[in-house]
Amino acid sequence: MIPIFVSGPAVEPVSLIEMKAYLRVDEDDAAQDDLISGLIKAARLTIEAVSRRILIEQSWRVVLDRWPRERVLLLPLSPLIAVDAIRLTDASGAVTELPEEAFDADGLSDPPRIAVFGAPEPGKPRNGISVELRAGYGSTAEAVPATLKLAIRILVAHWFEHRGDVVGEQILPPEALALVAPFQRARP
Repeated sequence: MIPIFVSGPAVEPVSLIEMKAYLRVDEDDAAQDDLISGLIKAARLTIEAVSRRILIEQSWRVVLDRWPRERVLLLPLSPLIAVDAIRLTDASGAVTELPEEAFDADGLSDPPRIAVFGAPEPGKPRNGISVELRAGYGSTAEAVPATLKLAIRILVAHWFEHRGDVVGEQILPPEALALVAPFQRARP
């Protein structure tokens, strides 16, 4: 099962204004604002990678060759907001969309899962099944858990204060790691 990023979040969990206040940066400098904005995005991506959770609503495509045994797909992305479509490609390349009655998405389980009922096997031998979905805590910064937003602030502050310094092998400062730990998904 291969997750493919389709489109990213419309906003970041922590705004530039919030981050500048946290860093106690008062001046308006476009270069510094660009740096802080870049650090916010990098911190979000890092927190998402470490926690294995999507923070702000994003669109993804998951492709697979064939249905798993018992036709239950365990999704690699969490939390699940919605399954927008499941498409099958036949041997001739024609694409068919499964009706909503042919599957049931369970976003409450971890990992999220989709049960498929009576759908045929795809005719295409590779990547014949495509699942279009949206994942994340929600579409606004307010939907993201406060502790994960605090972890982003701590990480951005750490990187901002240690620009150019060689840092050890640890990905997150201990304070940020402690905030992320309760949200970490186990590896399959």
